[in-house]
Amino acid sequence: MRRIIGWSAVAALVVALVPAPASAVTDRWASWGPIEGASTNYTTVMDQQAPGFPRAQVATDSRATVQVASGSSVFLGASTPPGAKYGSSRNQPYLVLRPKADAPTAPSTTVYSFERPTPDTGWAFVLGDIDADQVRVAATDAQGRPVPAARVDSWFAGTFNHAGAPDLPTWDPTTSTLLGSADARDTDGASGWFEPDLRLSSLSLTFTRRAGFPVYQTWFVSRARPIGGAITDTSVDDRCPVEDSVLSLVSPAGDVLATTRADSGGAYSFGEYATQAGYTVRVTAPPTCSVVGPSERAVSNRGNDNDEASRANFSMRLIVPQPISGRVTDGDGAPVPGVEVTVTRPDGSTESRTTDQAGAYLFDENPIGDGYEVSVRPPAGYVAGPAGTVRDGIDVDDDPITDQDFVVLSLPGVSGSVTAGGEALAGVLVNLTSSDGAVSLSTSTRPDGTYDFPRTPPGAYTVTIQPPPGYVGTTTRELTVTDDDVTGQDFALGRLGSISGRVTRTDGSPAADVEIRVDGPGGTSSTRTDSEGRYFVDDLPPGTYRLTVQPGAGASPVGPGTLDAVITEDGEALEDQDFVLGTATAPTPEPELTEETPGPPADDTAADDDSAGSVPVSDGVLPDSGGPPILWGLLGLVAVIGGGAVVLRSRGR
Repeated sequence: MRRIIGWSAVAALVVALVPAPASAVTDRWASWGPIEGASTNYTTVMDQQAPGFPRAQVATDSRATVQVASGSSVFLGASTPPGAKYGSSRNQPYLVLRPKADAPTAPSTTVYSFERPTPDTGWAFVLGDIDADQVRVAATDAQGRPVPAARVDSWFAGTFNHAGAPDLPTWDPTTSTLLGSADARDTDGASGWFEPDLRLSSLSLTFTRRAGFPVYQTWFVSRARPIGGAITDTSVDDRCPVEDSVLSLVSPAGDVLATTRADSGGAYSFGEYATQAGYTVRVTAPPTCSVVGPSERAVSNRGNDNDEASRANFSMRLIVPQPISGRVTDGDGAPVPGVEVTVTRPDGSTESRTTDQAGAYLFDENPIGDGYEVSVRPPAGYVAGPAGTVRDGIDVDDDPITDQDFVVLSLPGVSGSVTAGGEALAGVLVNLTSSDGAVSLSTSTRPDGTYDFPRTPPGAYTVTIQPPPGYVGTTTRELTVTDDDVTGQDFALGRLGSISGRVTRTDGSPAADVEIRVDGPGGTSSTRTDSEGRYFVDDLPPGTYRLTVQPGAGASPVGPGTLDAVITEDGEALEDQDFVLGTATAPTPEPELTEETPGPPADDTAADDDSAGSVPVSDGVLPDSGGPPILWGLLGLVAVIGGGAVVLRSRGR
């Protein structure tokens, strides 16, 4: 990292000498929210600065320290490929991450969960300092399905070195992995960049240490272009006040991003938005006017400024009698936009329109006559209300025909949440499948962990979630949809944890290839230490684990040979579960039996029987045959002498 700062100073000088690329578009590097959490459980947010680009919730199990760098000393200069296209990232922040643990067997995974699908063009991300390490790129599409490796490969835009060094990473399209140098040298600035061409609901980066100081950088950038148009007044006599019209910009996901009004000449603009196809512009005419032709148009701002595809033009005129109008609402009285309404005139001709955001519709050119009919087609997820879908027998005379209203009833919804350790889990794929297979729906949890399937037909269903890597728990629920909303379909997951430590010898040297046995909720498994004496076990569900070192022949533990560790539903990364080994102590040998140390007799009978053989004699001394010690013999002799003296004294008397 020290050399990165030095090279960046050179890159900064290059930026000062090379003019910024001329462009009619606005490019913005992403900003980041504050880092929250602790080692192996960090979160933040990533905001692409192009308006309309969805925010991403970021979750990573990187070890400490995760940080958002300022970009003042390390940046992508205009001489780099992404800098040449999007402009220098100088003084623009970027994210710095590490592996889950400093070992090749402990990669970190960072997941970007977008609030809604991303644009399908006009943005990029850059992975920097991939020299002695590697990063695997994965994603899910707008429907939450995994993106194939071949499609990820199409995003790869090339490699470069942002520090000016000659070292470059390589791209493996089969595994979607950006690899550092072949000899895993810890150098500076080796980078690769990507331009997705698909709407994504999530992006995952798995970073693995190979050697050296494991750290990598991530930049995001997005492009914005304007969206606008004009309203033409086609009235013959009196003027239609087009400046009273309301225009709405809708994202490809159906969210209203902005509203505006036209000026007196009919021109309007929403300003710049993230480049993509699939935007919709809707217009609501003033009460005295009618839209001529479609009231909403699709736009794409993927081209240059003021490209025709990015402009939505409309026509209006004053209402001509006699109109037929009404509204379509749901069972709660809320407007239902986008409902197809058809008028059938007495001559058999028909005309169809869709309701606007207020649920209103209007047919304004209706000759006087009897026998008009108005009908609606309930949209997906709705059924006809009590009054049905047809109004017939309508007679048009000198007065406007109003209040031809319809009610459509929304089908019930299914909703719930996904949590882990009591915290919301965003970006989790949720599937709803009917028992007969006729209905198969997918969605992803929101940033607050909730999900819903609105307007679900009645029947028996299975809800299934796909937990992200590192989580376990119940993943399936059965339910039945009738007339009411089905709520509370919640899933509470537990986070997987890890245990790591080191085995050394009493002199402090590492003990390599030593087996560590792990007994826990899932049974018994084992791992072995690496050349540095380190071991790492992950993907452990909550529970109590017992670690036992298996030192092998010639060694034994110094201190505890077993350790107990507890992983809760928070999925801790337990470190420093260490063991020390010493040399095993040789057992003391049993003494050999000799003539000086005879063994016990074969049995009691043989010991008392003279015919059993003579007792061995050494140097003319009888061996101890197991009788009382000599002290007892001396005491007996003293007693005999004392007794004799008493007898003699009594005789003298």
